Amino acid sequence: MKDIILSTRRQKTELLTWLVCFVIANLVNLGAILSYDAPLLELVTSIGYVTVFSIVMYVAWTALRLVYAGIKQLMNKKQQP
Repeated sequence: MKDIILSTRRQKTELLTWLVCFVIANLVNLGAILSYDAPLLELVTSIGYVTVFSIVMYVAWTALRLVYAGIKQLMNKKQQP
């Protein structure tokens, strides 16, 4: 079985990508809190939901990147004789 090795640079990129998803999820949560006039304590109490939502966003973004990379690779194979 082949080992998959992630470089430090790739790990930092993936962590930064998830961090951006986490910030976006927090902003969405803040927007919902403000629009429903809920107490700001909800920012702390709903951190679990925000974390799960950010992970779902990260997985969706990763899936889109994989589809894009696959299409790009197929296009490159078709262009080469």
